[in-house]
Amino acid sequence: QVQLVESGGGLVQPGGSLRLSCAASGFTFSSAVMSWYRQAPGKERELVATITSGGRTITFAASVKGRFIISRDNAKNTVYLQMKSLKPEDTAVYYCNANWRDATHWGQGTQVTVSS
Repeated sequence: QVQLVESGGGLVQPGGSLRLSCAASGFTFSSAVMSWYRQAPGKERELVATITSGGRTITFAASVKGRFIISRDNAKNTVYLQMKSLKPEDTAVYYCNANWRDATHWGQGTQVTVSS
């Protein structure tokens, strides 16, 4: 079955960096559109960035443009979210999402907390 396992979250000081990883299995990763979402306490889940099967990237969240980069390694079945210049408002649970054959799959999420 489809599995998405996020890792790399944690506590970081403002201005710091983190790289999230999402290891995928159970489907043809190279054909899937992969995305990162996040959900802060009391807020709706927000689409952060998407990378197509062909490697085209789209950053949807205006607040992270220039600071977050999505990438993928099809050989490792893994999608990444490189985050820099982190701010307290980036604190959220970050979710990996796969869209493959018109079905959507979610990981369990990884907590990112930005605080001094």
